[in-house]
Amino acid sequence: MNNNSLLSENLTDIARDFFKGIYGAHGWDHVQRVLALCRTLGPMEGCDMETLTAAALLHDIGRKECDMENGARCHAAVGAQIASSILTDMGLDREFIEKVVHCVASHRYRGGLAPVSIEAKTLYDADKLDSIGAVGVGRAFQFAGEVGAKLHDSSIDPRTTEAYGPDDTAWREYMVKLRYIKDNMMTAAGAAMASERARYMDEFFERLDREANGLL
Repeated sequence: MNNNSLLSENLTDIARDFFKGIYGAHGWDHVQRVLALCRTLGPMEGCDMETLTAAALLHDIGRKECDMENGARCHAAVGAQIASSILTDMGLDREFIEKVVHCVASHRYRGGLAPVSIEAKTLYDADKLDSIGAVGVGRAFQFAGEVGAKLHDSSIDPRTTEAYGPDDTAWREYMVKLRYIKDNMMTAAGAAMASERARYMDEFFERLDREANGLL
């Protein structure tokens, strides 16, 4: 249907522009890591790599617009609308566009739309894998720094804090979301990788809490 290499190059050029001036934790390098994970997981899961590659490149194009509103709108839903317009303008067939748009619309951790296709499930897993492990730890602290949060304070109940504020620490992100990701993977390949990454992340945050409280 489409030349996969040429389509990937064109979408890379288009998508990259949506990440200028964005928070670093969700920057273009995140997209590149998700794409690399999709290229690892996709063949294991029997994915249509043309669909998966396009979806990986476009999955966060709604992020900047929604970050400017502190997450008032779902970046996956906004991104799906933008992706549909981009792919339509490129003259791609409707079935392909619908497959990619579904992947983009359903990739969000707390989104209301569940991934159905194997490509959507694989993108979902790849996006979540980039939130855990060593990379996930680094991104959690990067985002905390970007919103002006403190380094660590385990005395604050994460359930009483809000995102994008001074208490939105890496620890809060771990307690509220990151430690549960491994239990919600959609593919066998993703689950296996998540288990290993989660072990490292759990050990790190347990040690962080001990060190910050003078116990090590």
